[in-house]
Amino acid sequence: MASLDDGIFVIQEHFARTHHFDLRLEREGVLKSWALPKGVPEEAGVRRLAVEVEDHPLSYAAFSGIIPPGQYGAGEVRIWDRGVYRAEEWGTDKIVFELRGERIFGSFALIRLKRGSGQSWILLRRRK
Repeated sequence: MASLDDGIFVIQEHFARTHHFDLRLEREGVLKSWALPKGVPEEAGVRRLAVEVEDHPLSYAAFSGIIPPGQYGAGEVRIWDRGVYRAEEWGTDKIVFELRGERIFGSFALIRLKRGSGQSWILLRRRK
């Protein structure tokens, strides 16, 4: 099992081809990233689709601005929340973590769906 040290997280609101949110968790020197088409679940028991996307550099955690037309992810990006997180479990198919941000506090689980390409996960707001 991997280290359970605190890391940073950021949730960015992204006004791209489709409006969505991006969850990014610091891990092994990069930001592991998931697109959240319907945002972060704010109540316990609520589940949302999370689509794993490519890792981003740590410096991207501070990015807020415009990605120019013609570039990947073109559109406006705003920081919706940021803070630290603590991973309780980090496995291939399940990640359990606690967010401590400016807007969001609480326990979450990312669970990989078995069907499809392997990039689809469920983000669940846990009761704790």
